[in-house]
Amino acid sequence: MTMSIRLDSALEARMAQEAKRLGLTESTFVTDTLERTLGLKSPADLLSAVRSNTPMGDPDASRDVSEKIKVRLREKCSP
Repeated sequence: MTMSIRLDSALEARMAQEAKRLGLTESTFVTDTLERTLGLKSPADLLSAVRSNTPMGDPDASRDVSEKIKVRLREKCSP
């Protein structure tokens, strides 16, 4: 959904500055902020999951990354 909102210039500048500092687009920054504010995303839950030492996702995902990328590129570039 596309949404338009009006921000005063100081708030807009601060939001843009913070999004840039975090390396996010302004849209991603606003979405993330809304999710946290509405209780849909909790940094505390993520921290607990990370500290629990239980596997999250594919534990082998970071192995042989160069080789995996080479294979994907060859598949893309082959006739």
